[in-house]
Amino acid sequence: YFIQSNLRMYIKEIIIEGFKSYAQRTHVQNFDPQFNAITGLNGSGKSNILDSICFVLGISNLAQVRATNLQELVYKNGQAGVTKASVTIIFDNTDKRQTPVGYENFDELTITRQVVVGGRNRYLINGSSANNNRVSDLFRTVQLNINNPHFLIMQGRITKVLNMKPQEILSMIEEAAGTSLYESKKQSALKTIEKKDNKLQDINKILEEELNPTLEKLKAERASYLEYQKLQRQIDSLTRLVVAHKYTEAKRLDEGAAQEVAALQDQINLIDEENERSKASVENMKREIEKLEASRKGDASCKLEELEAKMTDCNKREVKAKSDLDNVLDTVKQEEKEKENTIKSIQNTEKLISSKSEELSSVRAEVDATKELEAVERQVLEKAEANYATVQAGQIESEDGQQLTYTEHLMKLKDELSEAQTANKQAQLKLKHSQSTIKKMEADCKKAEKEIGKDKGDFEAAVAGVQAVEKKIEKLGFSEEKHEELRRTKAQTENAYAQCSKQTEELFHKFPQLQFDYTSPEPNFDRSRVKGLVADLFTLPDTQYAVALEVAAGSRLYNVVTDTEDTSSLLIKHGQLRRRHVMIPLNKIRSNVIERKTVENAQRIVGRDNCHLALDVIKFDREVESAMKYCFGGVLICKTKEQAERVAFDKSVRRKVITLEGDVYDPAGTLTGGSRNNSRCVLLELANCRSPRADLAKHKSQLRDIAESLGRMERVAAQWNELSGQLRLKKHERDLLEERLKQSSHYKDIEGLRQTKEDLARQQEIVDNFSSNEALLIKKCAEVEAKMKNFKAIQETELKKAEKRIADAKVKLSKCTKESKAKENKLKELELEVSSDLAKELESLRALLPKCQEAIAAAKLLVAEAQEKLGECQDSKSRITEELSAQQNIIRQCSVEIERLVKEQKGVEKLVVTAGIKQKELNHSLAKLNKDASEAKKQVEHYLSSYEWIPAEEQYFGQKDTAYDFEKQDVKEGQKRLKTLTSRKETLGKSVNMRAMHLLGEAEKRYLDLVKRKTIVESDKTKINKVIAGLDDKKNKAVKKAWEQVNKDFASIFSTLLPGAKVMLQTLEGQPVTHGLEVKVGFGDVWKESLTELSGGQRSLVALSLILSLLLFKPAPLYILDEVDAALDLSHTQNIGQMLKAHFKHSQFIVVSLKDGMFQNANVLFRTKFVDGVSTVSRITQHEPNKENLPPQPLRKKSKKQKI
Repeated sequence: YFIQSNLRMYIKEIIIEGFKSYAQRTHVQNFDPQFNAITGLNGSGKSNILDSICFVLGISNLAQVRATNLQELVYKNGQAGVTKASVTIIFDNTDKRQTPVGYENFDELTITRQVVVGGRNRYLINGSSANNNRVSDLFRTVQLNINNPHFLIMQGRITKVLNMKPQEILSMIEEAAGTSLYESKKQSALKTIEKKDNKLQDINKILEEELNPTLEKLKAERASYLEYQKLQRQIDSLTRLVVAHKYTEAKRLDEGAAQEVAALQDQINLIDEENERSKASVENMKREIEKLEASRKGDASCKLEELEAKMTDCNKREVKAKSDLDNVLDTVKQEEKEKENTIKSIQNTEKLISSKSEELSSVRAEVDATKELEAVERQVLEKAEANYATVQAGQIESEDGQQLTYTEHLMKLKDELSEAQTANKQAQLKLKHSQSTIKKMEADCKKAEKEIGKDKGDFEAAVAGVQAVEKKIEKLGFSEEKHEELRRTKAQTENAYAQCSKQTEELFHKFPQLQFDYTSPEPNFDRSRVKGLVADLFTLPDTQYAVALEVAAGSRLYNVVTDTEDTSSLLIKHGQLRRRHVMIPLNKIRSNVIERKTVENAQRIVGRDNCHLALDVIKFDREVESAMKYCFGGVLICKTKEQAERVAFDKSVRRKVITLEGDVYDPAGTLTGGSRNNSRCVLLELANCRSPRADLAKHKSQLRDIAESLGRMERVAAQWNELSGQLRLKKHERDLLEERLKQSSHYKDIEGLRQTKEDLARQQEIVDNFSSNEALLIKKCAEVEAKMKNFKAIQETELKKAEKRIADAKVKLSKCTKESKAKENKLKELELEVSSDLAKELESLRALLPKCQEAIAAAKLLVAEAQEKLGECQDSKSRITEELSAQQNIIRQCSVEIERLVKEQKGVEKLVVTAGIKQKELNHSLAKLNKDASEAKKQVEHYLSSYEWIPAEEQYFGQKDTAYDFEKQDVKEGQKRLKTLTSRKETLGKSVNMRAMHLLGEAEKRYLDLVKRKTIVESDKTKINKVIAGLDDKKNKAVKKAWEQVNKDFASIFSTLLPGAKVMLQTLEGQPVTHGLEVKVGFGDVWKESLTELSGGQRSLVALSLILSLLLFKPAPLYILDEVDAALDLSHTQNIGQMLKAHFKHSQFIVVSLKDGMFQNANVLFRTKFVDGVSTVSRITQHEPNKENLPPQPLRKKSKKQKI
């Protein structure tokens, strides 16, 4: 599998037509055997030449040639009239030391690949069609595996090599070592193994699913066939035994029939005599019964009728007494209700009087306030008039309200100025004295502060502690009032909840079927999907229909309504229901609602108000409409029995009708009615308890919320109590420290200093305010003096102002007077209403209360009388009941005797009938015996004629120790067994396979053949696995050798391109070579942890060195480099070009580059241009190749061309 090659074949010419940008036929010829370069502007088609080479080499990853499908390789995707892309490469194959396997006789190889728009793709080798695998194997034998190309370095390959994982680097080494062909062959072998496995599976499947069942079936059929033969033998044996027994019995019956006939005739005669005696006894019993009947229908019957008439009369009197008692009791209730209404009216009137009194007090207060306001306005008017008189008299009002002349006012201001100046001088003297005193006291206080510093610090700390605790308490936001209010609310709600719960429990105790509880059948279950019991889903606007509706719905009242059948299924399976329930899914339930026309016909018969559809007298949500229709849509309700009967049996209606009392009239012919066992109506009880049940849910929710709030508040209350205790202790500590400070002499000195400073501040304030006060008084004096000079003009202005103030005061006073009079009138009206109308009404109501009490007392007397009458009726009824019971016992005894005689008579008659039946049976047996004797004789003759073996075997019939020993062998059991065996034989005869023995032999032969084939396939698989294991070992050795050589060349090339640096390929830590390789770079004695620590140019040189070392190890005939120098500077580019030219003389290089330093080293340069939307190529010879390095050129004959 490993191809060792040292020389190469190379490209001579390339012919491109319709491929990418080469729309026209382009012939690129005279490639140099060693170093070729392609350059041109971006987009001119230089890389498309490389893509065409890859296309012919059979590339499968079209992304490497910048395409997604083969059609994109055609010029402009076939839209410009070009529908085919074709590339032909002519290889020089003159060097026979390295030539593709099988092509040693050809000096040139012409390989063409074509792709047509629409997807058709084909290869030609020297003009002959070839498939993809053949072309791929051709190139692999000369190290040109395009799908794992170490010889192809396209744009970005340098970066890709830098980013390769250890396993990918290893694959490059394997390609260089030439083991890639082995890998493809190995994969092919693995596929062969997979096919073998599939074959084994098919064989096993045939064995398990076809042959084994067939063999088992045929074995079972063989067993059935053998059993069938065995049954046939047993049936023959049993048939002889049974026939022999029947023959013997028939012969015996024929011979003994006369004796049995005589015995039967004697029995018939005895039965006739017994029947005669029984008939005489029956006649005697009939005469006795007639005597007892006459006695029972005589005096006893008359007395019984008399007592029954008395009982009927007594019942009527009892009913009347009960009715009278009920009427009197109703009167008592009405009178008590009237009394309660009177008491309520008295209470309401008293409340009204109280509210009116409060309103009266309020109005009286408003009147007083209005009068006070009127007085104030009157004083304002009087003051304005006095001011007018003062101004008119030439006086002025001082700040303290005195009426002074201008001269007096001026003298007063000057006196105030003099007093202020005196006070200022005194304050200045006190200020000087206080300042000197403070200095001395401050010196004393400094000494005192040192002595009381500790106590003062403790006091300040205590004050800070109190403030800190107060802040904590304030932050808690706890209120004792709110806490207590919440606890009271909880107690009230609990009481209300208990009352509602008690009422609800009483309802459920009376009607346990109204209870419906369930647990959520799944997590996050939406409980709104369960609507509840039918009885809870509607309300009764009019309770007179309660009984009728209850009868109409029946047990459906307790059905559970759900939204879907899935919800119903969940409840039944996982809802943990306490009792059995019928589910009504709303999406599935169907109802038969009476048509509106039928309802109108019924209403025409008895009146619209006397007949209703049951569905129309209830209220419910639209959501449960289908369930309500199902329960109540098929029933009509009438008020009376007569109306119900007329509607139910009318031809235009013919529907079930129910009365208000619950009687049912069904047009099918059934009537249901009578007593309801004094049971309470469920719907009435439910309607009365609906409000408590609603309140119960509300109170439960409130209790839950209150419990949560109270729980939170209790936690806060605990913290508040703790902090309150701390606060009391802190305050007590602060007060003690404050008292200690106050009692010390040092504190008194400090307090004296504080008071002196305050006095100093007051004196300073007097001194500071003196200047402004002095200026103000001087200004006021100047103003008064100016007014004295301009007295007349000022007087006229002031008079006008005073007149205006008087007018305004009069308007306000008039307004207040009007309001006061209106409120006084309202006050008088309220006083009259309270003292006259309401008082009289209250007095009349209080007078009516004793009359109600008297009426109640009189009604209670009537109740007592009615109860007494009822008691007398009940006593009389008891006496008559006893007499009636005694008379009924006499008649009952007579009836019992009659029944005994009748029963005895029937017994005798039954014996007579039984004897007659037995006589008939005996007559029938006699006839049958005669008939059997005749038939037995015929059977004997039949057996003798049908079974020829009977005469020969008859001597052994019934003999001991023979096949016909009837005592030893149970003949009846033999008959049953014969019937069973015959049935079994018939059953087997339908299914038994008569060819089962032959088919079983053929199936076993096929089974052995498949087992043999299975053994051969398993042996082949084992051999292939063994060969793969051996080749894996050889491959690993070749890869290790290649790694060592490449690693050596890698280090050498890299140190040449980058002096002072070193590089190596090393295995992963603790792993063999086959697990992958990684690149390590060092400078001096320091090895880099990662390639990311290198510059971009250094990393490119590392990748390029690795690629070149791979090329050196096992050179391919052709290398393609596409702009590998893009990331390098000019000096490195020139070095690379020179190195390729100097050291890689054994292979052909085709390099695409834009840098002079690279393509100037090439022997031949191809330049591409883009002209009129089409790429073109021109050739330039730069250097003549070294003739020594060219392979020998064989002589060609001009007249002949080589063909495959």
